[in-house]
Amino acid sequence: MTYPPPGGTPDPYQPQQPYGQQPSYDPYSQDPYAAPASGAPSSGQPYGQQSPYGAPSSGQPYGQQQYAQPGYGQPYAQQPYAPMPAPTNTMAILSLVFAFVFPLAGVIMGHVAKKQIRNTGESGEGLATAGLWLSYIFVAIGLVLCAFYVVVVIFAIGSSSGTTTY
Repeated sequence: MTYPPPGGTPDPYQPQQPYGQQPSYDPYSQDPYAAPASGAPSSGQPYGQQSPYGAPSSGQPYGQQQYAQPGYGQPYAQQPYAPMPAPTNTMAILSLVFAFVFPLAGVIMGHVAKKQIRNTGESGEGLATAGLWLSYIFVAIGLVLCAFYVVVVIFAIGSSSGTTTY
């Protein structure tokens, strides 16, 4: 016996759809890995063949050329990647910062940073060098200012000591 019966009256125990409404789609009723009913791809054309209308069967517009994807079919491990950059040494950054704030600390941090960069291979060699140069320059300026201050104070004491009267 077939359902609905060919004579006309539908089976009263089967769920009925309202007039004009399509049955609901049940995604679990079909096997997603099953081949299409006709055995061909969903476009209706065998893979790689032209459609009878002149347009490619891959859905490309007429006259547009298909190009192969670069690297398609190559193993994943053979694709070249840019190496990750080495991290910047923190002491090199601090050497440059402390050159302006406290130059003696900048000199010490600059030398420590250069040694760490040689041992670990981190980046920041230029920062450490700039921190050292600026620290040495500011230390030299500080020493010149201190020497100038000492000379001025000694000269002021020496010239004022001869004119004092009690």
